[in-house]
Amino acid sequence: MSDETQRTTVRPLPSGIGQQAPNTPKALTRAVWLLWGLSLVALVGYAVDGWSPAVGGLVAVDGLTVLMWTVVTFFSGIVHSYSRRYMAGSAHETRFFAAVFGFTLVVMGLVAANHVALFGLLWLAMGLLMARLIGVISGWKQAGAAASVARNYFLASSALLSVALSALWWVTGATTISGIAAASETLGGPVWLAAAGALVLAAMIQSALIPFQGWLLSSMTAPTPASALMHAGFVNAGGILLTRFAPVITVDPTLMLAVVGVGAASALGGKLLKMVQTDVKSKLGCSTIGQMGFMIMQAGLGFFGAAITHLILHGFYKAYQFLSSGDGVEHTSPTDEIGMRESLAGIAVTLLTALAGGMLFATLTGKGAKVDSGLLLTFFVVFTTLHAARNAVTHTELPARARYGAVPLVFFPAIVLYAVVYEAISGLLAVSTATTELTLLHGAVAVFFVGVYLAIETGVHKHSQRLYVALLNASQPPTGTLVTDTEDYNEY
Repeated sequence: MSDETQRTTVRPLPSGIGQQAPNTPKALTRAVWLLWGLSLVALVGYAVDGWSPAVGGLVAVDGLTVLMWTVVTFFSGIVHSYSRRYMAGSAHETRFFAAVFGFTLVVMGLVAANHVALFGLLWLAMGLLMARLIGVISGWKQAGAAASVARNYFLASSALLSVALSALWWVTGATTISGIAAASETLGGPVWLAAAGALVLAAMIQSALIPFQGWLLSSMTAPTPASALMHAGFVNAGGILLTRFAPVITVDPTLMLAVVGVGAASALGGKLLKMVQTDVKSKLGCSTIGQMGFMIMQAGLGFFGAAITHLILHGFYKAYQFLSSGDGVEHTSPTDEIGMRESLAGIAVTLLTALAGGMLFATLTGKGAKVDSGLLLTFFVVFTTLHAARNAVTHTELPARARYGAVPLVFFPAIVLYAVVYEAISGLLAVSTATTELTLLHGAVAVFFVGVYLAIETGVHKHSQRLYVALLNASQPPTGTLVTDTEDYNEY
C-alpha cells in the first residue's frame, strides 16, 4: 500500500464544537428524569389509592398507563444521560435530543390516549419521530435511505391502524378505546375480522416481526443510543397495542391461535437470522425480532400481563446490550473437550432444571397447573428463561463441565424474578387474562417450535448452503442503507 493510502488525516473540529456544550441536552435530560420521578409517583398513587384521572373522552389513566410512563421515562432518562457524552461535539446533538424527548412525550401520550383519533395520531407521530432518529445524521445518504425505509413501514402501520379504528367505530359506534372494550361482546362478523386483522398486522410491523423485519435491520445507521431506545421501547409498541385492544382480538380463539403462530414464526426466524450475522448490532437486531415473537405469542395465549412483563424485562436487557455494544467483541478462549458421558449429563441437568423451573413457575403464578393455555405459557417462559441462562453461562470463562452446574444457579433466580414481576404487573393491569383450552394445533406449534430450535442448536443451517444463503438474503437490508466504506460516515 502507498504512504498516501496509509496516512490518516486529522482535521480540527468545526468552530464552536467542543468549546461550549449546548444547554438543550442538559435541560432535556433533567426534564426527562423529572418526568420519571412524577411517573413513579403516579404509579405508587395508582397502586395505593387507585389514582386514575380522565380528561373527557380524550385521556384515561389506568394501570398500563402509569406502568409504561415509568418504564418509558426511565429508559429515556438512561438514553438522555448516555447521549450527553456520546453525542457531544456532534453537529446534530440538539436535533437528536429534541427528537428523543419528543418521542418520549408522544409515547407517554399514546399509552394514556382514550379517544381513537388521538391514539391514531400519536401512533403516527411515534413512527415519524423514530424514523427521524434513524436518519438524524443529515447528509449521510445511507442514514437517509434507512429513515425512508422505516418511514414507509411506519406509515403502512398507521394506515392499518386507521382501518382498524375506523372499522371498530363503525361496528360499535364508540369513539373511545374504553367504549370499544365495553361493546366487545357485540363484536363479530367480517367488519370485526378486518379490524382485528389490521390490528395484528399493525402490531407486527411496529414490532418488526417476520416478514416486516426489513426496517429494523436497515436501521443500523442510527446512533447507538437511538438504537437502544428503539429496541428497548419502540418495538414494544406492538405488544402495547394488542394489550390495549385485548377485548377485540380475544373474541375468536382461532384468531388468537393465529397470533400464537405468527409469534412462534418470528421467535424461530429471529434466532435463525441471528445465527448468520457477523456484527454485534445486527445480531442484537435479530435477537429483538425473536424476542418480540415471544411477546406476541404470550398475547396470543391470552396472557397480556405476561406480554407486558416480557417487553419490560427484554427492554432492560436490550438497552444494556446496545449501550454496551462497543464492548461486544467477544474474546474466546479454548474450551475443554467434553466426552459423550459429560454431554449426556449436561442434557440430563438441563431437562431436570427445566422441569423444576416449570413447577416453580406454576407454583408462584398458578399457571400451568391445568391443561389450558397456561400450560403452554409456562412452557415458553421456562424455555426462553433457560435459553437466556445458558447463553449467560456460555459467555463466562468457567470450565465447560462447571457450566452445567452454573446454569441452574442463574436460571432459578431468573424464573423467580419473571414470576414475581408477572404477578405484580398482572395485578396492576386492568386487562383480564383470556385463558383458552389447548388444542392439537397448540400442541403442534409447541412440538414444531422445539424441533426447529433443536435443529438450529445442532447447526443444521450450516449444513445446507441453500438455507444459509436464504437466511443471509432474508437478513440483508435494502442496498441503499448499507455502509461499505468508513468514509461514507464522516460528520465533520
